[in-house]
Order: sequence, then structure tokens, then C-alpha cells
Amino acid sequence: MNASLNSLIRCGTKLWLDSVDPDLIPSSREQGVTGATSNPAIVADLIQSGRFDRQIESLLTAGDDDATIAWKMTNFLVTQAQQAFMPVWEATSGNDGYVSFELDPLLEDPTAPLDHQQRVARYLELGKKWAEGQRNRMIKVPATDGGLACLEELAAHGVTLNVTLIFTSRQYQAARDAIWRGAQRRECLDGFKSVYSIFVSRVDVYTQQHVPDLSPAAQGQVGIVNAKRIWGENREFWSDKPVTLQQEIIFASTGVKDPADSPVKYVSALAGSDIQTNPPATNDAVSASDVTFSNQVAEPIASSLEEEIDAKVDFVKLEDVLMSEGLRKFADPQKALLALIAEKRQSL
Repeated sequence: MNASLNSLIRCGTKLWLDSVDPDLIPSSREQGVTGATSNPAIVADLIQSGRFDRQIESLLTAGDDDATIAWKMTNFLVTQAQQAFMPVWEATSGNDGYVSFELDPLLEDPTAPLDHQQRVARYLELGKKWAEGQRNRMIKVPATDGGLACLEELAAHGVTLNVTLIFTSRQYQAARDAIWRGAQRRECLDGFKSVYSIFVSRVDVYTQQHVPDLSPAAQGQVGIVNAKRIWGENREFWSDKPVTLQQEIIFASTGVKDPADSPVKYVSALAGSDIQTNPPATNDAVSASDVTFSNQVAEPIASSLEEEIDAKVDFVKLEDVLMSEGLRKFADPQKALLALIAEKRQSL
């Protein structure tokens, strides 16, 4: 195993792959990766490669429509990844070794003819469907109004959840509280697991664009401070709860957006606990860095830094802007995936 990746894992970070590419997973497992996540963009890239044309041809022959093919291919790829990580799940008694399956992003498309209750009902239906019989699959639900409203019922039903598109403490708390309410409705808490995906680098992109008067010491650090705060809240909340498995933060969006930044900026700052879902390029940067990682996520935040951020950053506005952008980035890849399937229908 690469020394830098090894140090990242040894200091307490669980490393998950931001891909379900079956060609990447074996080498990632050798590097210590213990889980994975999927989304429509990842699935589209894999289908675009042409490596799965045989499976698509079979579905076309069966008469499936484009949306059905897209979801069957997603299920196929996620299931393959689950099989690869099942030994981790078994060895950790369900504390690790998961693969995330994202529910239909088009439920949040502004053009979708759904009101709030219909959206919630659809999340419940799809969450239960795609979780059925899947021991090491996490159902990924966004921290939107509709997504948050379905969490209690899904958790009560026994679904393992990954709440995504979280930018603020408000979203995290709403998701966490709903899931905990649902978990307490179960007959027992054995096997109860939940994770909360905090997006990091997008927060710093936001402050560069919308809060230009931050000092050089604070600009580019808000994403890290925000993530560390939520990580601390999460540890405190679960510390006295009667759960056997870890309820964890996923540090997502860990690839740097500013070329002037070190490619391991976020990986290093948030090392030491919980989960990082790093893009393959970020893991490659970690391997090439020769950095010996240590527990930094638990290091205290300088009070002067917190005070400046709290004085200058409006987190309500930040959430509104980033959720609006995030939902476009959420739905557009699914539309692109459906368009790609339509192209395959013509070419195969």
C-alpha cells in the first residue's frame, strides 16, 4: 500500500471511492479503500466508455425504455461494487463496506410535475425499492425539503441512509434528527447505520464569489471550518445514544477547485476520522504527495477565524445559493444519462 494513503487510513479516515468503476475497484481495495459511492455522472461515464454495450443491448432487446435501462444499469454497477466491498461489511459487522445508490435526481427538477407530498411519497417508494434485500447498500437522499421529509419513515423501515447535498449545520441537524426519530421506531438498533455527506470545496467556491472581503487567512478555509464544526456536532450528538455502529460524516467534494491550492488540502485538513469519498484523481494526488497524514479534523479551530467567518458569512444565503446550484448539478447528469441511453439505442 502507498505510504501516504496508508497514513491517511491509519490516522482514522475511512477511504471510499467516488466511483463504481469495476476496473478501479480492485486496485482501490489494495490501497485500503473500503467503500464507494455512485451518481448519474459516474454511471454515464462508464456507459460512455462502451464497456457495457453488451448489457445495454440485452436491455434494448428486452424492450426496456431509456429510464428503465438507466436504472437497471445503475443497479448492475452498484451491485457489482457491493459484491467487491461485502467482505469489508462482513468483517466490520456492518460498520463499513457500503456502496451508495442515489435516488432519482429528477424528483428535484423544477420542471417535474410533483408537489411536495408527491415528491416525498416517491422518495419513500424508491428508497424502499432500491434498498430491498441489499445489506451493504446505502440509499442516497438529498437534504432538500422533500428528501428530509422522507428520512424518518425510511429509517423506521430499516433503510440505511446517506444524506447528501448538505452544506450547513441546519440541514445536517434536520437530517440527523429525522433519521434518529425513525431509528427509534425500529424493534432494535442492531445494524442501524447512517451517514451525512458534507460538501466541502463548493463552500469555498461560494465565499470566493460572494464574500470577497474575507481576509486571506479565512478565504478558502470556510469549507473546512464548516465541515469540522458539523463533524463535532455529530460526534457529540451520538456519543450518548445506544447505537453499536458509527453514525458518520462523509467529507464529500474534497477535490480542490482552486489550482493554487494543494491537491490534498481538504484531505489533509479533514483527516483522522469518519469517511472521505475522494475522486480517483484526488486519491492519485494523495499517493503522489509523500505527505504523512495525521488527525487534523479534531484540531481546534482558531477563535479569530471562527469569529470572522461568523461575522461575514451568511449561512442562510450560502445554503440557498449552493442548493440551487447543487440541484442543477444533481438533475443535469441524470438528464445526460438518459440522453446517452437514447444515443445507444440508435447506435447499437
